[in-house]
Amino acid sequence: MTSPRADRIKTVLEHAFTSARVTVHDDSARHAGHAGARGGAGHFAVRIESQDFAGRSRLERHRLVYQALADLLPREIHALNIEAVSPDDDRPSRKQ
Repeated sequence: MTSPRADRIKTVLEHAFTSARVTVHDDSARHAGHAGARGGAGHFAVRIESQDFAGRSRLERHRLVYQALADLLPREIHALNIEAVSPDDDRPSRKQ
């Protein structure tokens, strides 16, 4: 079962990135009592795979994700663990 905020994050990312495969895990319960949790914002782990990340550095990928989620920061999202990959990242190189 997912939380409404996790579902919202997933929807935003699926619309922001081409053919995105997105999973979102709400880790907020593990951070109960944390300053950000007291304010109502949550902790989330996101894995997103999209061709939009091809040829981009890890930093560029993370910036794109944060940009897509800007309307939810910091009111809905306090902390975000991002794994942003391209479908090409797992493919072996064709170099010979």
